[in-house]
Amino acid sequence: MHPRGARQTRDVRRKAALVEFGWSTAEAEYRAAIREFVESELAANQSNVGISGVASRRSVGRSFEFAAKLAERGWLTPHWPAEYGGSDATAWEHIILGEEMWSRGEPRGPQYMNVNWIGPAIMAAGTAEQKEYHLKRISAGDVIWCQGFSEPDAGSDLASLNTTAVRDGEEYVVNGQKIWTSYANSAEYCFLLVRTDTKAEKHHGISILLTPTATPGLEIRDIRGIVGEHAFHHLYFTDMRVSVSCRLGPENEGWAVVRRALSYERVGSPRYARAAFMLDEIARWAHAHGKLTDPAVAERLVLAKARCEAARLLAYCVIDDRNKQRPPGPNAYVARVAMVQADRAVGELALDIMGSEGLAANSLADEQFRSALPAGVAAGTLEVQLNLVSRAVLGLPRS
Repeated sequence: MHPRGARQTRDVRRKAALVEFGWSTAEAEYRAAIREFVESELAANQSNVGISGVASRRSVGRSFEFAAKLAERGWLTPHWPAEYGGSDATAWEHIILGEEMWSRGEPRGPQYMNVNWIGPAIMAAGTAEQKEYHLKRISAGDVIWCQGFSEPDAGSDLASLNTTAVRDGEEYVVNGQKIWTSYANSAEYCFLLVRTDTKAEKHHGISILLTPTATPGLEIRDIRGIVGEHAFHHLYFTDMRVSVSCRLGPENEGWAVVRRALSYERVGSPRYARAAFMLDEIARWAHAHGKLTDPAVAERLVLAKARCEAARLLAYCVIDDRNKQRPPGPNAYVARVAMVQADRAVGELALDIMGSEGLAANSLADEQFRSALPAGVAAGTLEVQLNLVSRAVLGLPRS
């Protein structure tokens, strides 16, 4: 069984006397049904899976078809409230769904962003019209979003963004740049962070615009990279006009919405599940090639497995908080650090064990290492997460 603190989970911020380690029968059946469906879908589309049986990095085009099938079964946004297209499922069912999707290469493609944090952000701060239009489409799986966050001079330090939006009547005039924007070449909307008050303090004067990517004045350029053609793009905004009705939440108060959204993003992508799946495949390869008799290899496999398990349990602390409707806390930073470390450990181990064979395109090592590369950058760099842990968890002063 997968250990899970559904009843009285250990919280990293305090000591608890009891820890419950079991899935309910309904939850176990839910996981089994999702896994059977995913395996069946991947088996029916062999051209979109790699050597390990996980979804290919190039399978973005299939995300609409796959997401529509999930939506039909109520598995795309089950954790959302029923009024927005969900079924009021628990946070635990949400993480079960995420684990089964990520373990097989995230066959939802970019839909995971819509489901995990863009939709909830719109629920929390959107107008009635925004909720009616956007949430309906997201829960149906027929729209792709991208996030306009990082800039050439404001990546890890997101609050230093310089893209401006100047109010002109009932429109904003946007100028600036965004970079590293995943899925921008496929997205219909961009969750765009802009500075609407250039004189405000760093974390103030920021607003969010739900921007159609077809808006005149927006140019999207691909950035070639080794982690997939969907991964990197450069966005240029030149006197782009966006209706004030596209603003999410009050003007200049977007940072609070973003912080809440990022707390969902940090554990919304359970990379430890994919790392653990790939680790099992790597162990099978090692056994088939007589490598498991080497004590050093066996030890590293065990240590990598321990990292995956630690990341999972730390993520469950965050899910427990969410399930009990506690406000987002520092547990998310700790869990994110553990996820990145687990993902990297498995990738590095695969390269070391497989040697020159692991350098071949689409080998197990190639698939895992390239998948792990962006782990320490997405949702804030590993270094940023460590700084947040030092201050919010350990109480250390700024250096």
